[in-house]
Amino acid sequence: MNFDKFLVSLSKIKNIPLPAETSQFKMSPPFRQELISSYKEAMKDANRAGVLAMFYPNSFHQTHLALILRKTYKGVHSAQIGFPGGRYEDEDKTLKMTAIRETWEEIGVPEHQIKVIKQMTEVYIPPSNFYVQPFIGITAQTPNFVKQEDEVEDIIEVPLSHFLDERIVVTKSVATSYTVKIDVPAYELNGHVVWGATAMVLSEIKDVLKEVL
Repeated sequence: MNFDKFLVSLSKIKNIPLPAETSQFKMSPPFRQELISSYKEAMKDANRAGVLAMFYPNSFHQTHLALILRKTYKGVHSAQIGFPGGRYEDEDKTLKMTAIRETWEEIGVPEHQIKVIKQMTEVYIPPSNFYVQPFIGITAQTPNFVKQEDEVEDIIEVPLSHFLDERIVVTKSVATSYTVKIDVPAYELNGHVVWGATAMVLSEIKDVLKEVL
């Protein structure tokens, strides 16, 4: 979709009620509810994070979404697809500022070029004990991406038309922190399997966008 046309439609989402868990549960792993129940005490002291689903025009002025492939490391989110974003720091003041700052640090989009359009529904991530607050945002310029070498393996540029295609929804057998292999709902985006919390957030974003596009 042409980015100018996308911006006109996107302006309509500000007053649309969020579908929240109705959307998120479409892409929820089957063990999630049981897992959250076992984390009730830990959730009281959960860390906070802000992430950004950033849409932008590519060099042909077509709308894309930026995701990242995280580095392989000894951690629960090793080598997974996610949004630019990270832990809330006191200097941020708000989770929106966290998402903007981390987007600058992880993929090199200057903070002053980022405009946050809508706050989405937060999602809890049991393995890392984080509440993650997602935002939809844009940059009106074609980014000159610069990845944060110690944390980001690759920047995934997903065409909007691909993201909205229902054929990207699949079932995949994946390794998790709690079991060897389990079948989960997932998205196949640019050849990458996206599941878990990221897929849950993408599901809500997708449903909201379809209300206006």
